[in-house]
Amino acid sequence: MSTSFIPLDYPRLSEDTQRAAAEAFYDRMRTRRSVRHFSPDPVPLDIITTCIKAAGSSPSGANQQPWRFVVVSDADIRRKIRIAAEREEKENYERRFPTEWKQALAPLGTDWKKEYLSTAPYLIVVFQISYEDVGLNTIGGPPMRTKHYYVTESVGIAVGILLSALHHAGLATLTHTPNPMNFLNEILGRPKNERPYVLIPVGYAAEDAEVPNLRRKSLDEIMLQV
Repeated sequence: MSTSFIPLDYPRLSEDTQRAAAEAFYDRMRTRRSVRHFSPDPVPLDIITTCIKAAGSSPSGANQQPWRFVVVSDADIRRKIRIAAEREEKENYERRFPTEWKQALAPLGTDWKKEYLSTAPYLIVVFQISYEDVGLNTIGGPPMRTKHYYVTESVGIAVGILLSALHHAGLATLTHTPNPMNFLNEILGRPKNERPYVLIPVGYAAEDAEVPNLRRKSLDEIMLQV
């Protein structure tokens, strides 16, 4: 199936404008932190949906866009997710996590308790879609399927843009990946071709929120020019 092409609508900026835009974006993003203390204050839903639209503009393998963003605002569902996540995390901290990982986590002061899952006004659960059923198989048998490629890479890029958009909009976030996460399929009624990728609490930071005093690697440590 052929694809039509259209002219690229993306005018070239002057170097001064580019430099200013890059500096402004960096100044904004360097204040991003993982927040574990949220205010229950409501956030307008349209802000969340606009940020998800930005995430949906991400590049993906063959433009298959293998992502699903489930926005959870219902307090009872958020409570169920917290209970299930804490059950898995308690098992992780007490039995599953290797000693080295617990030592790495120790400076952050984290444990299996995840109050933010029921305090933050929204949870965004990002699912990665491994394939899609596209219709009935004309010769009988299971439905015809379209396999997705570079799924993990594509969803990872989309999540990065989502986190950037939410922070740019003045919202606090955290990336939470309880393991295993199949309870999210059960609670949210998602099909088996969708696999939970990350759970993101979203809202305003609590007035008394604190974060670890961490050091980010310098440019010289993360970049090489060859």
